[in-house]
Amino acid sequence: MRKGMQIALLLTLSRVFLGPVFVIVNLYQSELGLTNKSLFWIMLVILIFSELSDIFDGVIARMTNQVSVLGKLLDPMADSIFRLSVFFTFTLTSVALSLLLVLLLFYRDCLVAAIRNLCALNGHALAARPSGKLKAIIQAITSFIIVICFGLYSYGDMELNTVYKIANFSLGLCALYALGSGVEYVIGNKKYIKLSLHR
Repeated sequence: MRKGMQIALLLTLSRVFLGPVFVIVNLYQSELGLTNKSLFWIMLVILIFSELSDIFDGVIARMTNQVSVLGKLLDPMADSIFRLSVFFTFTLTSVALSLLLVLLLFYRDCLVAAIRNLCALNGHALAARPSGKLKAIIQAITSFIIVICFGLYSYGDMELNTVYKIANFSLGLCALYALGSGVEYVIGNKKYIKLSLHR
């Protein structure tokens, strides 16, 4: 495996490991001795690093001409694991995200992953579609909105009830678009899906 591909894959895999880190610092905030302000900055750094890794793993792979089937499969998986970890975590904290909305994102990603894997087993590596890339951007923005609102709350500049309303409204819009992009993914790849199902 060439160096460019190794770096790209390491960046991709870093998001898989950052998901549990995000969960741990939130659920064990008291045990770790973290104030709300400290937690806010830790979450913000994790989010920034994750999103930068998502940008640069693709850039490095393309610059070194090392785009691989493995990378095409791992990248969306890593994105899903990290972002769903963030959203599921917030259902268990004072932010109180709607579990139903997070589950909609989860089921959508499971369906797309199943289709992607089915086609891959039959020799068709499905690339991410523009709607899926936009979905990832919207999820990233939603994550930052929630974390920043929590930061404002931790500094006393926003009421917790306001954080709850903004967080769930943002996630609702995110879930709505994610469902639409899931439908578009199925329609856009129906030829490969049919070929894979008939084998």
